[in-house]
Amino acid sequence: MNLIEANHIEKSFGELQVLRDISMHVAQGEVVAIIGPSGSGKSTFLRCLTQLETADRGEITICGKQMMRTENGNAVFADPKTLHEITLCAGLVFQNFNLFPHRSVLQNVTDAPIRVLGISKAEAEKTARSLLEKMNLSDRADYYPCQLSGGQQQRVAIARALALNPRVLFFDEPTSALDPELTGEILRVIRQLAEEHMTMVVVTHEMAFARDVADRVIFMDGGVIVEQGRPEEIFGDAQNERTRAFLSSFAQN
Repeated sequence: MNLIEANHIEKSFGELQVLRDISMHVAQGEVVAIIGPSGSGKSTFLRCLTQLETADRGEITICGKQMMRTENGNAVFADPKTLHEITLCAGLVFQNFNLFPHRSVLQNVTDAPIRVLGISKAEAEKTARSLLEKMNLSDRADYYPCQLSGGQQQRVAIARALALNPRVLFFDEPTSALDPELTGEILRVIRQLAEEHMTMVVVTHEMAFARDVADRVIFMDGGVIVEQGRPEEIFGDAQNERTRAFLSSFAQN
């Protein structure tokens, strides 16, 4: 079963076309890594899937619910109730954490379940503490974001996303704001989630992670999907010259 279906997605900002006829799917339990140079459209595509941007044309279905379709050349979006249901189905982890600075770690994780799902405070805190233990942050529940390292803040952000019990997790370059040592903390968490068969789409510049953890790798450039396949195919036997040039530049760094 595919939890994500995106077909013929197009997106422009003024005269600049950022996405050109993008189509992809993600099966339940699959981990898909999206790689590519800056400006390739990968983060914009992710933002279209998570309702942070509105695609101009195409069709998007998340968790069996159609988010958008095209009629007479224009995008038509689902009703607010359906869009809200899709939001609850899909969690998003930002690259810059986006935690509430005036709330404790525990409050950051429990806020959405209480306000959005109507879960009792006691139940939300029980779930939150379990997730913080999973993130190796049990002793940081009463801390505030400013008292945490970047890696710890990102792990709180992952716990917050998981607290809504999503079927899909999206990551937008989750390690780009971290130094190499802290990057390892986050990649270990994502690896653990992959082992638990969490469906994930990860926009990343971490090539080793994409190679070792993803079930499928998508290489984007110039607003199109240039090539996709299993990690061993993309990293070991890429068919497109642009893909090979991009991966070669990383090998030399």
